[in-house]
Amino acid sequence: MAMVDGVPGAVAAAASEVVTLVSGLREHFRRDAAHRHAVAYVEGLLGEVERKNGWQLAEYGGYQHPRTIQRVLDRSVWDAEAVRDDLRDQVIEELGDEDGVLVVDETGFLKHGTKSCGVARQYSGTAGRIENCQIGVFLGYASPKGRAGIDRALYLPCEWADAQERRTEAGVPEATAFHTKPWLALDMIERALDAGVPARWVVGDSVDGNDGNLRRALEARGQADALAVKCTEQPTTWPPDGPPGQVAVADVAAVLESESLSCGDGAQGERLYDWAYVPLRPALADGWVHAVVIHRSIAAPDELAYYLVYAPTDTSVRDIVQAIGARWTIEEVFKLAKQRVGLDEYEVRSWTGWYRRTTLALLALAALVLGAARGSG
Repeated sequence: MAMVDGVPGAVAAAASEVVTLVSGLREHFRRDAAHRHAVAYVEGLLGEVERKNGWQLAEYGGYQHPRTIQRVLDRSVWDAEAVRDDLRDQVIEELGDEDGVLVVDETGFLKHGTKSCGVARQYSGTAGRIENCQIGVFLGYASPKGRAGIDRALYLPCEWADAQERRTEAGVPEATAFHTKPWLALDMIERALDAGVPARWVVGDSVDGNDGNLRRALEARGQADALAVKCTEQPTTWPPDGPPGQVAVADVAAVLESESLSCGDGAQGERLYDWAYVPLRPALADGWVHAVVIHRSIAAPDELAYYLVYAPTDTSVRDIVQAIGARWTIEEVFKLAKQRVGLDEYEVRSWTGWYRRTTLALLALAALVLGAARGSG
């Protein structure tokens, strides 16, 4: 958040940035009016509005009734996927860097009732417990030039995927099947890479790291990654003096020598931990290696975290640590999205409404981030 809060007039800069971001999006809307309403919606998300819901956004935009501006979330004809792609391209044009990092992050949206698409009693990392909520899986981009959100997916639990009546009522597309969160994450990662997004690393939490299919897919693409895993994960290892086998990452930690490195700035200053790196086995590609990285809290030495890494053999531990640190910067970006552009203050229930509202929120977030980046340049 410091990347925005530390820049004077960041919100004013973001307001002017909206014009740049949305000027090329007209082709994705059938009617001029729908495009104007979308622009007004994004401006409202950036405005001094207490709560970013339909009534208050309409009042901010000078509409006599909220239904006029709310049409952009359901009735208006426009292509949210094409808008997302243009948003991603504009973000990368400004922030793209060969040392960029694609970061998978998920967040929970607490909800009452049972009608909102995908809502269920499920674990929310945001709340830190099981809650009645929707889960959004997001893809962020971080580089030395800044960071922003570039893609989104709504997780549809089995109880929704298998319930035709609920699907129909919420407008879930017929072809949409149940997919795990790592599957959704990989779909977004591959979409970004296929579009030419420059990314030296892919990083994510243990929901993704513990999924072997995701890890293998990234290896097949020759894409370096550093993914958190649970202490019980058992990767394959090829010890120099014995046959291949498997070892729990927690058992590796018992024999390590570590060094203190910072993985970036946090709210309380530098995030300084003890880090250790252990190669596990050579990769199929020449010059690449599979390894485990462990970080230990300096203040609380019993607190350990584990990462499986796929990278070129000459990659330094410092570079890996910096990539892992990008996870926290994206978490801060989505906190910013909730605090400043109302990412979680929506009232839509449908599949289409969620994707459209979230796309417009990411547009507002990008305006805020890019306005700050240009203002500090």
